[in-house]
Amino acid sequence: MNHLEQPRESTRTRTIAELLPRAAELFGDCPAIRHKSDGTWHDITFAQLATRAGEIGRGLIALGVRPGERVSILSGTRPEWTAAALGIARAGAVIVPIYPTSSPAECAWILADSGAVAVICEGPTELAKVAAVADELPALREVITFISSADALCVEDLQTEGRRVEASALTERTSAVRPEDRFVIVYTSGTTGPPKGCVHTHRSYRAGLDTIRVRDALKGPDDLLYLFLPLAHAFALMIQLAACDVGTPVAYYGGDARRIVAELAEVRPTFLPSVPRIFEKVFGQVCGGVTAGELTEAARIGGRVHDLRHAGRAVPTDLDRAYERLDAALFAKVRAVFGGRLREAASGAAPIAPEILSFFYAAGVPVMEGWGLTETAVGVTTSAPQQHRFGTVGRAVPGVELRIADDGEILVRGDNVFVGYHNNPVATAAALVEGWLHTGDIGSIDADGFLSISGRKKDIIITAGGKNLTPANIENDVRRSPWISHAVMYGDRRSYPVLLVTLDEPEIAPWARQRGLPVDIATLSRHPEVRAAIQTVLDKANAQYSQTAQVKRFAILDHDFSPENGELTPSLKVRRNVVAERYAAIFDALYDAG
Repeated sequence: MNHLEQPRESTRTRTIAELLPRAAELFGDCPAIRHKSDGTWHDITFAQLATRAGEIGRGLIALGVRPGERVSILSGTRPEWTAAALGIARAGAVIVPIYPTSSPAECAWILADSGAVAVICEGPTELAKVAAVADELPALREVITFISSADALCVEDLQTEGRRVEASALTERTSAVRPEDRFVIVYTSGTTGPPKGCVHTHRSYRAGLDTIRVRDALKGPDDLLYLFLPLAHAFALMIQLAACDVGTPVAYYGGDARRIVAELAEVRPTFLPSVPRIFEKVFGQVCGGVTAGELTEAARIGGRVHDLRHAGRAVPTDLDRAYERLDAALFAKVRAVFGGRLREAASGAAPIAPEILSFFYAAGVPVMEGWGLTETAVGVTTSAPQQHRFGTVGRAVPGVELRIADDGEILVRGDNVFVGYHNNPVATAAALVEGWLHTGDIGSIDADGFLSISGRKKDIIITAGGKNLTPANIENDVRRSPWISHAVMYGDRRSYPVLLVTLDEPEIAPWARQRGLPVDIATLSRHPEVRAAIQTVLDKANAQYSQTAQVKRFAILDHDFSPENGELTPSLKVRRNVVAERYAAIFDALYDAG
């Protein structure tokens, strides 16, 4: 059997444009999307989703959108996003996602750079952003909205217009799309400058879907995937398409990030793509009263049991009894938090502590790390419950080659690699050299092919003494504390590193309340007890590093970072240059203190 063939039913289409029509044929009356409205979960079948997307595609034809033209979506995660995206693809146009948290200036950059002829906005807030920069967008012809407004064409009216267009016109557009045609331009988060548009073809995204299918993380219509990540993110888009490919329904979160854990218990997913912070929070909640020694022993026993089970081997009686006791006391509670049916979760976008991964694996909730970039149609490496090594991001997926350059940079080659940056030949030439993508990440590959990531080349700090430091290591160690939301190391050309931390209000407020302290972040950031608690966290993290790599001083910010204030990207990565510039006085004061 070919490595890209397996018995599971799949659309196996040549292009993403053909994906939804084929999925409707295979899985028609099966739920494709589950969404919450008026406090109740509702289903949209594959047939219904295909009809909506088809009408949107025909509506775009009615508006005069031509094959290859760019149509942007400025919206949060909602069913209309997916219908619009797949309708754009069916019409032969190119999708340009924009995060709903983007500022008007960021929207202007992406819309202008991509040359978008139309933009579909979620509602009044997003419409206002586009209106504020409309004069800078000469190519923009149409503004459409998901939520009815007097200021733009509503998507329902677009669908009405679409129904007046012969279905055969859309079928012809879809059939004319070639694998080498552009499918999507995903703009990077822009941590160090203006976002760059990563151009992906139907072929590169189809290659990404094939690797997910081979990985067999989604089992078809009987599975349920819970998605809270923004669909503008390359990972979320790929996961949504992968679900369509094999007929797996996707439950979209209700829009309130504070209710994610509660909704997990409601929908009871079998697969959860996420970022580390969700798992870190759950770990902090369920393990609050458990000692470090007890956690280590629980991870050892549970890990051994699941290793044996995945290998198809018998579990010794004494080990099985020890596991049953742990299961009743702790592990069952962990599984219940995720709804009780979670077979696997995927963690990406940032590192997560191996101890946390080991614990969840032991509890029967395997959280598997993978690695990829916007430039790689997401997946480059993956781990699986049957084959993993915590502390690494797994092995290369089928069809992808990895190589480590002389300076430690990870190079990638495969069909899933993008074709270049839109309107940016200089950046493209620097990234793609002789067929290899230079990722900008530093790492190593062990003898068994497992990849470890140590940081970003551009983030490396070189101290005044010439010591090279990777900020992500100690930052992630510090962020294991449930009280800390973000941590940023600083110290380039300085004699030692310092740290700026922000507090996680939902986590630290109960801790403060128990001690009779104020619960507002501004006050807590200055309180001696909080500072002492953070110092303890830092001391524990420092103990793992050499003297020259240890953080000597830290400051606590009186508010958290956010995408809205520009300190985080829409995908919640810290913009180091913004933080370094905005809080230069705080960093300087840490050095002036002695």
